[in-house]
Amino acid sequence: MKLLVGKFIHQIKDAISIGENAELTKNKKTISNVLIIGLGGSGIGGKIVTQLTSNQLQVPVSINNDYNIPNYVNENTLVIASSFSGNTEETLEALSIVQEKQAEIACITSGGKLLTIAKEKGYNYIVLPTERSPRAMLTYSLIQQFYLLFNYDLIDDQFKTNLQSSISLLEENEANIKSIAKEVAQGLYGKTAVLYAEASFEGVVTRMRQQINENAKALCWHHVLPEMNHNELVGWAGGKNEYAVVMLRTDFDHPRTSVRMDISKKIITDYTSTLFEFRANGASIIEQSLYLILFGDWVSVYLAELNKVDSIEVNVIDYLKGELAKI
Repeated sequence: MKLLVGKFIHQIKDAISIGENAELTKNKKTISNVLIIGLGGSGIGGKIVTQLTSNQLQVPVSINNDYNIPNYVNENTLVIASSFSGNTEETLEALSIVQEKQAEIACITSGGKLLTIAKEKGYNYIVLPTERSPRAMLTYSLIQQFYLLFNYDLIDDQFKTNLQSSISLLEENEANIKSIAKEVAQGLYGKTAVLYAEASFEGVVTRMRQQINENAKALCWHHVLPEMNHNELVGWAGGKNEYAVVMLRTDFDHPRTSVRMDISKKIITDYTSTLFEFRANGASIIEQSLYLILFGDWVSVYLAELNKVDSIEVNVIDYLKGELAKI
């Protein structure tokens, strides 16, 4: 996994090339809403991109991490089905339902049943390269979400400039990101990580939590502000030093939420001595989001090393799938 995280910047370049060369047809329907279907590493890209493009999108977008779908889906819904393997059972079942509703469907996958269906039905699709771990392929699925939304005229092409700028930014700052990530991982070692971010970066902080779960084999939780101030902050009365907090900060945080984070930090440090703040760099929200994602990925692999676990294996998930296959 450490080697795969080390390919993060290269993957952005490769993903851009894939998106630019994808053979997509234009849609003749009026798109009134969007549903993005996906789970785990294949699903979080949709959440992140939806938040990054919220200032452009003129139609509502929902993220679906389930077998079922919302009833509003119809022929004017764009459904993006994202499954790295192409065999995610929840995604395939949800896909079968949206097919019955005559939705406009586009797929992101490396193969499997999803690619077969896309080819047979003539859906738009983008094929991802094959790697061992779907969660190490976030850059690919995330960037293809941009290209699909652009193809359907739901966003403009500014994302292309921002993605190119992100490459330069990350190349210049990766050594520093890794250095701080290693320090943070050492602070999290032996503790339960608690992650916070501003609400518009919920997808980013969710990604960091997922990476700590899977790579470091550790439980942690995340929350976003300002919502956290209306419930979880009170729970810190039961805080203790076994909790280690990481606050992700950006230049795009709402000014009032930024103040809330400062005040929350003062309250939290009465109950735990371990609190890190990590501020993103970059001129655009896309640059700062990728900056934070890379930071979280490095924290997770360094923590995996400290925990002396195999950051690649997900035997418990394989067991779950095996048991489900028997039913």
